[in-house]
Amino acid sequence: MTTVMVVDDHPMWREAVERDLTVRGFEVLATAGDVGAAVRRALAVRPDVVVMDLQLGEGSGVDATRDVVAALPATRVLVLSASAEQVDVLGAVKAGASGYLVKSSSADELADAVARTATGDAVFSPGLAGLLLGEYRRLRSGPDDGAPRLTDRETEVLQLVSRGLSARQIAERLVLSHRTVENHVQNTLRKLQLHNRVELTRYAIERGLTDP
Repeated sequence: MTTVMVVDDHPMWREAVERDLTVRGFEVLATAGDVGAAVRRALAVRPDVVVMDLQLGEGSGVDATRDVVAALPATRVLVLSASAEQVDVLGAVKAGASGYLVKSSSADELADAVARTATGDAVFSPGLAGLLLGEYRRLRSGPDDGAPRLTDRETEVLQLVSRGLSARQIAERLVLSHRTVENHVQNTLRKLQLHNRVELTRYAIERGLTDP
């Protein structure tokens, strides 16, 4: 069972998210309403996924995300925010968030995102990956000529991973077996000396290898 912690400064919303996740088979170990409590309780219960709001009263969910990721590398943070502004999305990703959903997402979409985040997928609401891409392209100083060479198929799989597709969805899209897709992902991780799909997504966005 995937374990979860919910961080939001609005008690009613926090309770609603906890209830929605519990009835869908997740174990909610703790909740918190501010940065200090979020970090303390995350350290105490060590959840698989922290569902993190960005507006936490006097504190910032970006700061809480950074502190949780630094203290608990195995715990992944999925931001759930009312904001879809580029500065907020980019700030959360830079702080170490594995994904970003807007609060207009349905309970089923949230549950799917939590499950995928727990397995290492990078999950974003539609359109948000495009915001990241535009900013990283603006900041990028030039191509990295020393980057390892990927095959055309590895690049294609990397692009789809960066758009938030699961291995099975990629297999269906490219008419490949699930095992073949996983082999391409693992080969790409090894070539780029990365560790998971979240890092692959950041790599693709930084180098403009994905489309909005």
